[in-house]
Amino acid sequence: MENKFKRISVIGLGYIGLPTAAMFASRKIHVVGVDVNEVAVNTINRGDIHIVEPDLDMIVHAAVQEGYLRATMTPEPAEAFLIAVPTPFRDDDHQPDLSYIEAASRAIAPVLSKGNLVILESTSPVGATETMAEWLAEARPDLSFPQDAGEASDIRIAHCPERVLPGKVMQELITNDRVIGGLTPRCSSLATELYKTFVKGECVIASGPRVAEMAKLTENSFRDVNIAFANELSVIADQLQIDVWELIELANRHPRVNVLQPGPGVGGHCIAVDPWFIVSSAPELARLIRTAREVNDAKPEWVVNKVRTAISEFVMQNPGKTADTVSLAIYGLAFKPDIDDLRESPALVIARTLAREQKESVQIVEPNIEVLPDGLGAAKLVEMSDVAADIHVMLVDHASFRLSSAPAGKLVDVRGLWRNEMRLALP
Repeated sequence: MENKFKRISVIGLGYIGLPTAAMFASRKIHVVGVDVNEVAVNTINRGDIHIVEPDLDMIVHAAVQEGYLRATMTPEPAEAFLIAVPTPFRDDDHQPDLSYIEAASRAIAPVLSKGNLVILESTSPVGATETMAEWLAEARPDLSFPQDAGEASDIRIAHCPERVLPGKVMQELITNDRVIGGLTPRCSSLATELYKTFVKGECVIASGPRVAEMAKLTENSFRDVNIAFANELSVIADQLQIDVWELIELANRHPRVNVLQPGPGVGGHCIAVDPWFIVSSAPELARLIRTAREVNDAKPEWVVNKVRTAISEFVMQNPGKTADTVSLAIYGLAFKPDIDDLRESPALVIARTLAREQKESVQIVEPNIEVLPDGLGAAKLVEMSDVAADIHVMLVDHASFRLSSAPAGKLVDVRGLWRNEMRLALP
């Protein structure tokens, strides 16, 4: 079937926006990607990518070479606009910051024309799509919008949150179901028609944008609560001197039990963020969701304390050593295995704390990045084969780490990778 949409604009070329833009472009639709990052724009226009995601590089290269994908810093006219920008917190109280969505809305407003479709893909607090529609209407009083004109509006607006797993984005963009919530049925229908260009999963139409927004927040809050159970269990097991991985393995033999694996906390742009959007919407009611977030947010400090204990024990066992001269090797900075994404990564939080305390004696092994991020002081990025340290801290079980045996030295492992070799019993 011939594509109805001939030209699409994707605002925000990050971990979701660029794969989405590439997917549309691979279907022979002309895509204009917009981003404020000049380096990213130039990289994409060379046919290269600025993020790590399997298979993305080949698709982007082909799309750019064939003329279907182009990046720019200035919005241009299109038939459909997809906004895929971050939604961070605006303060320490975890209140959602919609300034990126507002900036994107006001940036595309001048190039909107009658018949255009605007979709908010950014994971957002409940009501964000309606707020975006108001910003667009304020900027373009010459056009009508569905909140006022209903089905007769000049501009169609919908919310369709991404639901993909980093490391498998290119497959899951195609196979996963999509939840679409338009401001009117016609908005939902048009958005569905757009996504069906490449989505093989079902496009499920929600009753409105609010329930579509809440669906994404619910999915990630569910996962966060389950991870919190595993992380809290690991802390309890440690105090009771029980191997938490053995414990979970045994408990999971029950046919209706599936306890997840503990780790250093929870990171990423979704699970570590989205539950707070629910809390901010109903702070007195979201008690379990808030507690789960607090449990997971507290895990990095617990890990840091376990490393401090390991340092103290090492000093006691090695006369002549002092705490600030003990060398550390930290394995992994990303928020999950086999990606380069450091957003909200608990491993990065842990590494920064330890780098401040150990000053010049920290080595970091992170095979998915080439330059260390800010905040790590004099820490050095090294290859695993070059590590020479007194204490080894396993935070992220990358595939290359899983293929290697435990290093010689004192081990602190929060992923259970070295549990058979560990000299420090740590869940």
